[in-house]
Amino acid sequence: MAGSDHGSGSGVPDEQEARCRQREVNMKLKYTSLAILVIQNASLILSIRYVRTLPGDRFFTTSAVVMAEVLKVLTCLIIIFVQKRGNLRDFLTLLYNSIVVQHSDTLKLAVPSLIYTLQNNLQYVAISNLPAATFQVTYQLKILTTALFSVLMLRKSLSRVQWVSLLLLFAGVAIVQVQQEGGRQKEATATDSNQNYAKGLVAVVVSCLSSGFAGVYFEKILKGSSASVWMRNVQLGIFGTLLGLLGLWWNDGPAISEKGFLFGYTPMVWGVIFNQAFGGLLVAVVVKYADNILKGFATSFSIIVSTVTSVYLFGFHVDLVFTVGAGMVIGAVYMYSLPKPASAPAAPLSSDSHSRSHGGDSEMEAFLPKSVMVK
Repeated sequence: MAGSDHGSGSGVPDEQEARCRQREVNMKLKYTSLAILVIQNASLILSIRYVRTLPGDRFFTTSAVVMAEVLKVLTCLIIIFVQKRGNLRDFLTLLYNSIVVQHSDTLKLAVPSLIYTLQNNLQYVAISNLPAATFQVTYQLKILTTALFSVLMLRKSLSRVQWVSLLLLFAGVAIVQVQQEGGRQKEATATDSNQNYAKGLVAVVVSCLSSGFAGVYFEKILKGSSASVWMRNVQLGIFGTLLGLLGLWWNDGPAISEKGFLFGYTPMVWGVIFNQAFGGLLVAVVVKYADNILKGFATSFSIIVSTVTSVYLFGFHVDLVFTVGAGMVIGAVYMYSLPKPASAPAAPLSSDSHSRSHGGDSEMEAFLPKSVMVK
């Protein structure tokens, strides 16, 4: 008995030490996740803005969307193949069963895939016509649209703090837009004459609406699904590629036939495409180590990074009105990410926060290809 007590006692320090080491590892992973989320979120917006304002031949954004989808599908297929230990037969059997045999399940992804394809194209339009910082601030309206669609479609509840944060978010975005409309802020680039602010604003608003609806719809139809995150990305990517090709033919078909699919592609453009293709998958992997507060902080910090960088890269002018509006949005994003009081049912509304609050839906994060944002 004494021996067993002694053995039990000697195991306690080891267990405590293991817990301490695990906490240290988790802390490092959280801060690493924060850095990756901020860098990926800000870099894609800034790089798209940069390549779309450079003089010379412009690449076709529709071809960039298709290329990103193709790269994402190929990456996920490679990951699945590795998971099957290189067994080609098992790999092909899994693909056949998941995509063809369970065709009804696959077809459910057609709607969100269509919306995501539209959203990816609209983001290029928006960033091409809006300053990067303005786009970053305005695009946070996706939090508002996701919340509203969740309340309407999933009957979820919001805490008082979240309702206040949504009002603050809307007010902050409105202030930024009023300030822009007043003409007190201009981006000093050689291509200002080719930019249409109204067109960019409509594109970002529609993109926010599509982001909110697609995320909630996707959550509703796939909740409880047993398919792996990589297989879901393959299914989404297949539809995304086909729909992207349709949009390419409709919008730029004659021009691409004349100039080629890769017309205007430079190393920087390839960098944007790789960031868009792999950024969402990368965020999906690291985001499991970051809680909602950390993700909200990452979104807020990426707005600051985009604004400061835009000042140096694009001659972006930051005045008091923009600072107030952006500050309200940053505060709203952080407030919305705060956990609900213990007495309230834990039902986070954004596709990001929901992915960790439900164990079965923890992979939801990787479905959302809008790597432009902290998802």
